[in-house]
Amino acid sequence: MPISAATKTEFYADLAAQLRGLLGDETDPVANAANTAALIFMSLPDLNWAGFYFLRSGELVVGPFQGKPACVRIALGRGVCGTAAAERRTIVVADVHAFPGHIACDAASRSEIVVPLIRENVLIGVLDLDSPLPGRFDDDDRAGIERLAAIYCRQSAG
Repeated sequence: MPISAATKTEFYADLAAQLRGLLGDETDPVANAANTAALIFMSLPDLNWAGFYFLRSGELVVGPFQGKPACVRIALGRGVCGTAAAERRTIVVADVHAFPGHIACDAASRSEIVVPLIRENVLIGVLDLDSPLPGRFDDDDRAGIERLAAIYCRQSAG
């Protein structure tokens, strides 16, 4: 369903239902990350990257994603992903060029949203979405993408 065909709340509710169905009884975190990234990338308009970074030995390491090749490792506190992970909060950036320390993996990216992945109060990584459009993500997107991240976290064993 195109996002313009319904309110964002309805759109994300439908996408959440699709994600629950897609993940089914699978608990493998890599398999679930791959399918989650693919579903988000094919469903949300105006994205050029959707994927995961997982916390490994104190830094974020790229996981399954859709889009152009990405930075492999990101230090905690660095860039949008590292900052969201370190602060354990969702960050929505309307213009990545204005974000201090932004890491430009794809020069076409203009806006970004990063949701920390927290399972049983433990940070396991982040879900990162990039768009070539400035101001692409709003509070409705934040709430919807946080819901998708929560489904991923509940479903995937560590």
